[in-house]
Amino acid sequence: MTFEIEQRALRVRVGDASLEADLSLPGAARGVVLFAHGSGSSRLSPRNRQVAEHLNEAKLATMLVDLLTPDEEAVDERTRELRFDIGLLADRLAALTDWLRVHEPTAGLPIGYFGASTGAGAALVAAAERPDAVAAVVSRGGRPDLAGPALERVRAPTLLIVGGNDGPVIDMNWQALAALKSEKRLSLVPGATHLFEEPDALGAVSILARDWFKRHLDPSRRAT
Repeated sequence: MTFEIEQRALRVRVGDASLEADLSLPGAARGVVLFAHGSGSSRLSPRNRQVAEHLNEAKLATMLVDLLTPDEEAVDERTRELRFDIGLLADRLAALTDWLRVHEPTAGLPIGYFGASTGAGAALVAAAERPDAVAAVVSRGGRPDLAGPALERVRAPTLLIVGGNDGPVIDMNWQALAALKSEKRLSLVPGATHLFEEPDALGAVSILARDWFKRHLDPSRRAT
């Protein structure tokens, strides 16, 4: 089966920064998922793009964005500091969420976050800052512990996906799960390591994320 998906390359102004983003729009989209990539990655991450394609097939729009400008990326390559600036990344995610809410064609669509690695920490902080806007969060191999005390303020249903062989990150995710007060689940992908490079591992992530977002990015569930 083929799907009609419109692709848009965007530059979104966030404060003093101009961020590059790729928006994919399937026909009759039922929601939009904003991706927060992890340490040293970008919107061109093949892993995130594979997940995004599965979400597009499920009638979910996706927005993959570089949360750092090219100049900031150059600094981060040397210092590796900005990728751990969770406050900065979360502020930019929150601003992008505001943008999605008022700009066509995503205005009115329920919004979800897909965070990987350190991006998961930023996604959870941003979800805590925008409780009325963010309908669901999925973390892949994430560092939700980096969200700190914001975890207790997250209202969005949150799915934590971790590789079954990613020992230290499993422990961090169990601790974060205990701190979350919203609907929550931790799913282990058997045999997978941190980057989910094993055969079928990323496919399992895509299915888990798709099902979580399809369940929670439903306007009828948000109408109160």
